Amino acid sequence: MNRMDAGSKAESFMSIAHQFMLGDLTTEKPHPATVDLSRQSLEELPEALGILKEIDMQMLDVLKGKLSEVESLAAEIHDTLDTGGNIYMSGCGSTGRLALALETIWRSLRKEDDLKDRVIGFMAGGDLALIKAVEEFEDFTEYGGRQLADLGFGENDLLLAITEGGETPFVIGTAWKAVELSRRRPYFIYCNPDEVLCANVERSRMIIESERVRKMNLTVGPMALSGSTRMQATTVQMLAAGLALLYRTPDSIRDSFANLYNCYSALDAGMLAPFTVEESGIYSRGDYLFYEAGEDLAITILTDTTERAPTFSLYPFENQQDREKENFNPCLCHLALPEASSSLEGYRMLLGRDPRTVEWPELNGAINTSRLYGHDFSRNIAELRKAYLPDARHFTFSIRGQGGALVLELNNNRYALDVSGLDVLSKHIIIKMLLNMHSTVVMGRLGRYEGNLMTWLRSSNNKLIDRTIRYARIILSGMGIDAGYEEVCRACFEEMETIHPDQPIVLYTARRVLTERGVNIEDQ
Repeated sequence: MNRMDAGSKAESFMSIAHQFMLGDLTTEKPHPATVDLSRQSLEELPEALGILKEIDMQMLDVLKGKLSEVESLAAEIHDTLDTGGNIYMSGCGSTGRLALALETIWRSLRKEDDLKDRVIGFMAGGDLALIKAVEEFEDFTEYGGRQLADLGFGENDLLLAITEGGETPFVIGTAWKAVELSRRRPYFIYCNPDEVLCANVERSRMIIESERVRKMNLTVGPMALSGSTRMQATTVQMLAAGLALLYRTPDSIRDSFANLYNCYSALDAGMLAPFTVEESGIYSRGDYLFYEAGEDLAITILTDTTERAPTFSLYPFENQQDREKENFNPCLCHLALPEASSSLEGYRMLLGRDPRTVEWPELNGAINTSRLYGHDFSRNIAELRKAYLPDARHFTFSIRGQGGALVLELNNNRYALDVSGLDVLSKHIIIKMLLNMHSTVVMGRLGRYEGNLMTWLRSSNNKLIDRTIRYARIILSGMGIDAGYEEVCRACFEEMETIHPDQPIVLYTARRVLTERGVNIEDQ
C-alpha cells in the first residue's frame, strides 16, 4: 500500500469493497460440525481429529461423483501433450502451491522423459510466493495475464486456472489471457456454487457464463476451519487435476482414486494425537521445530508449513538477507532438507528444477531469484538458526517414505502408515490431509482461532481484509454489538497500521470498535 493514512486507505477499500464481499460464498461459511473445534483441540483431541477426517471423507465422496469430469479433463490434457502443446496450471496462495506441487510430482515421474518440461505450474508472485505471500499480487487480473504470457503460453497450450473460491482476480486474469492466446479453451476449476458466485461476484459471473471457458465446479461445502481453503478445497482440486494429469484412461483414474479412498477411510486419525500434543508443547515452552523431509515429499510438507503463517498469523519463514533488520523474527517451524547442500540445491529438490521468479523491473527485485535464495531450506539452516537463536532448542519432526510406508517421527513418537498400494500423487494427498488436520489442531491448542473462526489471519489482500471485517463483526455480534461494515472497516485499517504478524487482527479490530464506542472491554 502507498503511504496514505488509515482513514484514506479505508475509504479507498470501501470504494471497491463490493468486489470482495465474499461472505455468501460456501467456502467462507463456518462448518456446522466444527463450531467447537478450538475447545475440542484441547480437551477432546481424538474426537477433533476424527471430525476433521470425516469432513475430508465427505470431500472425497464429492469427487467420487465427479470422476467423469476428471476423465474429460484427462482426455483434453493428453490430447494437448500428444499434439505438442504444453499444460499450464495457475493459482494464488494455496492453489498456486498445488499447481507447483503437481508440476513437481510430474517431473519426479518424468525425469528421463522429454515430457518433463511440458507441465508448468505457476502462482501469483512467482516461486517466491511459495515461501511467503506476495501482498496484493492476487488482486490484479492483469498480473495473471502477464505472468502467463511471460512463461511462453501459446496457441496449442492448455491452461488449468485453479481458484479455491472461484473469484480470485489473478487466476481469472490467466484464464482470459489463455482465451486470447490459445485455440484451446482453458479450464476454470473452483469450489463454490455457480449461482452464488454469479449473484455476488461480477468477475466470476463473466467467466462462468463464458462459452470460451470450460468449467469444473468442485464445491465440497464449508471448510473445516472457516475460510481456510488450504484444506478441503485445495485438496479436492489437487486430486482432481492430478488424476487428470497423470492418467489417461477412465479405469486408471478410478483405480487410483479407489486406492486412495480406501486407504484414507481405514486410517485412524487419532494416531496424530501424540504428535499434536508434542508439537504444541514444544511451541508452548518457547522451543522450535524443524520439519525434516526427503526430496520425494518435500513440496507438500513445505506447503503445509508455509501456509500456517497467513492462516494463523505466525511469523513466516525468515529470509537470511534480513538478519540485520529490526523486525527480523524466526518462524516457529522451518523446513529442513538434509540432502541439500545449498539454497539452490534445496529448491531443485523442492521443485525438480531451478526456481522461476518474477523479474519485472518495476518491482525493484522484491520477489526476484536473488531474494528467493535468502530463504534457505538446505542442511545449513540448522547452523544459521543457531547464530541468531543461540539459546533456543530445536526438535525434529521427520516425515519420510520408507519402503511401503510413510513414517512420522517426533521425539519419542513414531508411526508408520502403510501406503504400499498408493501411487505418488495419493501419497502426497495423504500427507497433505494429515498435515492440514495436524497443524489445525496444533494451532487450536495454542489459541489461534475461536471455535472454528480464523481470528489470527493475515489481512494481506482485499479478500482477506473483507474476511477480517466479517469475522470481527461476528465476534462483535456475539457480544451484542451491531457494528456496520464501514465502521469495522475503518477499525481494521487503523489496526493494520501497527499490527505485527504474531497478533490477532480480527480480535484487535473488534476491540478497537468497542474502545471507540466507549465500551468497557473488561466487561465483555
